[in-house]
Amino acid sequence: MSAADERALLLGLIAALRRAFTDPAGANAAASAEIEHVDALISAATAAPRPLQPTHHPLTQHLPAVLDLADKSAPDTAAALRSLAARLPWRYGYEPRGDAPGLEGAMGWAELIGPLAPIVSHEVCFGLTLIGPRAHYLPHRHPAVELYRVVVGHPQWTVGSVTSLRAPGAAIFHDSNVVHAMRTEDEPLLAIYSWTGDIETPSIWA
Repeated sequence: MSAADERALLLGLIAALRRAFTDPAGANAAASAEIEHVDALISAATAAPRPLQPTHHPLTQHLPAVLDLADKSAPDTAAALRSLAARLPWRYGYEPRGDAPGLEGAMGWAELIGPLAPIVSHEVCFGLTLIGPRAHYLPHRHPAVELYRVVVGHPQWTVGSVTSLRAPGAAIFHDSNVVHAMRTEDEPLLAIYSWTGDIETPSIWA
């Protein structure tokens, strides 16, 4: 794949994710306000994309199943993602936990816009989170304000003390330092995510 082809595909993927992310359906007032904020910051992120640096993270084993499910729940996103999914910079940034062996290989995220991303921004992070089947993203928190838009999966999602089942299309808002967690069952989870505010301070276990 040429550099020009890769750049065009990446910009096409970001555009498709942005369309799904900004869909007003399934968003409450807090989520809608954050969507508008994120969309403005993405518009201001004008840096030319840097070449992708594939990480070959073990969670990429789940991409075929994720893409097959996305063909049904989000065909526009699936079409844009398919050619680049395995080439994205998937990573995992937490300290190991003895009570969660193997979690570092079962989940991760690919930052497409942000401080470490192909498109550099110090105002917003925008990308994808992927969690394999039967995995528990344990309670954690971060100073950044976060919004998720579910693309694939029906995870159990905990925000504060409330746990609920989420479905494709759901918009989930996390205010700064609110503790949250996700648990998948037989399906993987793929979600678009954004961070605003303090995007430099990493997440920590709660």
